[in-house]
Amino acid sequence: MADKQQFIDATKAGYTFKGESVKIGRAMLDGEVVPGADVFLPLKTMNRHGLISGATGTGKTKTLQMISEALSNASVPVLLMDIKGDLSGIAMPGTSNAHILERCEKIGETFSPTKYPVELLTLSDEKGVRLRATVSEFGPVLLSKILGLNDTQSGLVAMIFKYCDDNKLPLLDLKDFIKVLQFIGAEGKAEIEKNYGKIATTTTGTILRKVVELQQQKADIFFGEKSFEVEDLMRISDDGRGVINVLRVTDLQDRPKLFSTFMLQMLAELYAISPEEGDLEKPKLVLFIDEAHLIFQEASQALLQQIETVVKLIRSKGIGIFFVTQNPMDVPAGVLAQLGMKVQHALRAFTAVDRKVIKQTAENYPETSFYKTDELITQMGIGEALITMLNEKGIPTPLVHAMLAPPKSRMDVLTDDEMDTLVADSKLAAKYNKVVDSESAYEILNAKLQEAAERTEEQEEEKKQAKAGRGSAKKEEGFFDNPLVKSAGRTAANIITRSLLGALGLGGRSRRTKSWF
Repeated sequence: MADKQQFIDATKAGYTFKGESVKIGRAMLDGEVVPGADVFLPLKTMNRHGLISGATGTGKTKTLQMISEALSNASVPVLLMDIKGDLSGIAMPGTSNAHILERCEKIGETFSPTKYPVELLTLSDEKGVRLRATVSEFGPVLLSKILGLNDTQSGLVAMIFKYCDDNKLPLLDLKDFIKVLQFIGAEGKAEIEKNYGKIATTTTGTILRKVVELQQQKADIFFGEKSFEVEDLMRISDDGRGVINVLRVTDLQDRPKLFSTFMLQMLAELYAISPEEGDLEKPKLVLFIDEAHLIFQEASQALLQQIETVVKLIRSKGIGIFFVTQNPMDVPAGVLAQLGMKVQHALRAFTAVDRKVIKQTAENYPETSFYKTDELITQMGIGEALITMLNEKGIPTPLVHAMLAPPKSRMDVLTDDEMDTLVADSKLAAKYNKVVDSESAYEILNAKLQEAAERTEEQEEEKKQAKAGRGSAKKEEGFFDNPLVKSAGRTAANIITRSLLGALGLGGRSRRTKSWF
């Protein structure tokens, strides 16, 4: 049996910090909670990112809920990715029971049911503030990475963006991008090649197929107007607590590409708009990404590299990211290496593969004389976890087995009526949920083709009149004599029909033309 006083001294030394900190639990030794061995979380290093992992039912979601509450109390805004749909209850006070009261007594806490300032967000038609972004905001580099294009195809996408900028054609949603793709491959090909270089029809066709693949995951609902301003994630409520933004993405579990697309764009924009902050006393925003494997599940190597780069750099902007997943091996090694805080709930050893994962996981933690880490990982109870983090000097704290504090808000979903009330009272919902339909590339090119078609019909009528001896009109030299333009009159109706391509997305668009990479 390990020396208890030595354990208490080591825990106190490792989890006492100079700056502001919050208590998240109490350390355990030999399966018992040890009075005096409290575990604190230093706010100063919450921008160093983190990982919360463990098997299903071991308490990961409740841990991120509890940490979110602590951050809110410390005036730190939070963004929660609610994949399973069980985090919205943080907007309502929790209820106590014998188990919760016993846990609080063991860790030296009191249970006070509390509701927190919450903003419900959505990427679809679910209840909440609608999040959208425009194609222009993605920029050619990020859009190409999301579509998985090669260098030649990426070059054409960059050319499209340049052409649209030069000709004041806003790229707002996917149907705008598709329309331009079709235009430069047909009626506009001569104009493009004259000013920007040769275009291969096979290249435009490949890019179009990639866009359609993205549409099949219903990406149309995300691209458009009014664009969400990420500064609205960093709000403080009237009572001084940080607002907890709950992004409800329960309908994206089977659409991982759309989820990773949204995440990368949001991280990129957060990085772009946030100034360098250096070492802050507490972060400006902390993101918790539940079921994080969905981000990496279908991401290309280029997309993974982009995510890794953003994770590395964004901490200098005062923003922390926590990945929540069942298996720590779900997170790529390059990203895992950037995560300063690790909260490991129990893992189950049912197969040889499971045992190998447990061994690898145990090797990632600091060595300790108080625990046999690989054995303890399989023996912890619900709401218990192995914890290590970085202190204010960037040094890992000692590994401790801790009993964690329970959330003080509701550990269940909101009812439909509660959600309706929350959204009705939201200032952001009034700002972003109004449908906007600005003129963009789709409408402008359609108007151009329609004008060409009408002009061609007039010319055909003039020719008929001249042939019948009813007079002749001098043929006007210029743009409309171009055979490509003449063909527009015969094909305009078909082009308009094809360009829809199932891309009549919901919502409006934005004229912003930012490109973060």
